[in-house]
Amino acid sequence: MNDDIFSFSKEFSTVDFLCLISASAVLRKEKFLRRLFVSAKERSINRRKIYEALLQTYLFAGFPSALISLSIFNEYFPPVNSLRSNNSNIKFNVIGEVNCRKIYGDKFEKLIENISAFSPEFAEWLVSEGYGKVFGRKHLTLKERELINVSILAALKFSSQLYSHINGAYRLKATLREIRDAVAILSCTGKKDCEKFGLRVLEKFLKQKGARPKPALP
Repeated sequence: MNDDIFSFSKEFSTVDFLCLISASAVLRKEKFLRRLFVSAKERSINRRKIYEALLQTYLFAGFPSALISLSIFNEYFPPVNSLRSNNSNIKFNVIGEVNCRKIYGDKFEKLIENISAFSPEFAEWLVSEGYGKVFGRKHLTLKERELINVSILAALKFSSQLYSHINGAYRLKATLREIRDAVAILSCTGKKDCEKFGLRVLEKFLKQKGARPKPALP
């Protein structure tokens, strides 16, 4: 792990910090996560943004992982007022479909069809739970959430899902540099293998899209 990151962490954008915090959480880098929280407080990063970033990790790493990181978060930041909603599942389905279409575009119907073929329940939960109840929350933009997802999925080495969310971030107008940074920041956790994995998936995306970042990826 690169202990020097805290000497130049002021160079990180808020989204960089959120990506690094989220990746550290799913990788169970708890000591490092604590140091990130201290650094985030020193930088006065919005605690609600950090809370939202950690909350959405449960979609990828499960409830146990999210519970641990949120409990550590609570040690460093005042309790966050609940944003629990009384919206119906129908409302979450509507919000979820809107968000899902923004990310997947014309591939949305095929995505739902493919997942429904082996689990109709999961296809429904994907829309209402993931893209509605979670990604439809306030304090993080959908673009910010997608960049965080890129870091999480690169850390967990889920290639097809990572490719999809790289594409989602790109569709939401994230720059190629922002997407690359969301992957490259994983090196700060000491998991160079995760960074290399993520960059390989990003290169695959770039080749298929015929796009190149400036400057080019190493």
